Amino acid sequence: MRLILAGGVAGLGLTVGGAAQTGDWPGWRGPTQDGHAAPGETAPVTWSETENVVWRAPVRGRGHGSPTVVGDRIYLATADPATQEQLVLAFDRATGKPVWETVVHRGPLETAGHRNTSQASATLAWDGERLFVNFFNAQAVHTPALTVDGKVGWQTRVADFTMHQGFGSSPVVHESLVLVTADSRGGGRIAGLDRRTGKIVWEQERPKIANYASPAVVTAAGRTQVVLAGCNLVASFDPLTGKKLWEFAGSTEETVVTAVTDGRRIFVGGGYPKNHAVAIEADGSGKIAWQQNVRVYVPSMLVRDGHVYAVQDAGTVACWKSDTGEELWREKVGKDYYASPVMVGSRIYATNLAGVTAVFEATPAGFKLLAQNRLGDEALASPAICGGRVYLRHAKKGEARQEFLWCIGGTKS
Repeated sequence: MRLILAGGVAGLGLTVGGAAQTGDWPGWRGPTQDGHAAPGETAPVTWSETENVVWRAPVRGRGHGSPTVVGDRIYLATADPATQEQLVLAFDRATGKPVWETVVHRGPLETAGHRNTSQASATLAWDGERLFVNFFNAQAVHTPALTVDGKVGWQTRVADFTMHQGFGSSPVVHESLVLVTADSRGGGRIAGLDRRTGKIVWEQERPKIANYASPAVVTAAGRTQVVLAGCNLVASFDPLTGKKLWEFAGSTEETVVTAVTDGRRIFVGGGYPKNHAVAIEADGSGKIAWQQNVRVYVPSMLVRDGHVYAVQDAGTVACWKSDTGEELWREKVGKDYYASPVMVGSRIYATNLAGVTAVFEATPAGFKLLAQNRLGDEALASPAICGGRVYLRHAKKGEARQEFLWCIGGTKS
């Protein structure tokens, strides 16, 4: 571990999303980093390509990062194979019209990896002043910071990276830092960067194992922790200093899910070399509270009122008690889920590979399917739901694949 004191930034107290307002979606998994829309949010239940579409905007290139919605702008990372560029795009929130685009990297884009990977799979994070994103480029992971008008303020090379399936970890803002991770077979790293300068404040080395999870800042067992699963471990660090709080075997080798908590336990899943969902005590005891032999490899889970809701990769949804893992119900909603679900009150919005978003009521008492809404032909990005609207990044296939950013509004019920 390397710790560098960052003069002048400690104690800023800026929490996730910074100056983001109610009705915004300031980063990966939303305003509270756990897949929940803000309290009191509402959203349309039904839509199609001709129903409840406020606007549709073409997106240059390809990417799997989710929309980041702040103020009157929407931000996306993308990679354009035609020009061999990695970019950040800004759209007008009201109309979908392009506002600016910034090329962050030029040069050959990586062609290796899983068929479903992209070279722009991270979701941007907003700290009230700047935008942060992660890109894999030139055999390394880089984190740039951009201003609201699209200028690159700084860029930090976080770690060398050996490509296997792909890279898609998103940055997370916490107080004075932006937290980033890059796990690969050549060696991994989790680090805290000064969000003003990009200097590495702390870093911890990780095992030489391919992994795809984003860091999660949680409050559990009475303290704030940054938790990361994968590499056969579930590990916890102090988010401001990088001190390792605890680390135990309890994860699979590879996982994509971002950890969530009920305040006492940490919930993660995995899919290689085995399938599982696991609850591990967050107090450092290393105790595994329960496990389920199911494939929760890519979509992250949701926790609400003492219950865990999991959309499994193959399209089965389950509800478990968060303390015991007792399964209360299980239902099938579709197949091939790579996006993470979003919860709005007691309703869950889950998008599959074919571009179909299932909307269902999910409580401990049971499951009720409300709608199956299709846009385009393909989707790997998770929805953003804020300000009474649903923002979706879907693609239409034809002679040439074309991505679109969709804004869904209209009747809320």
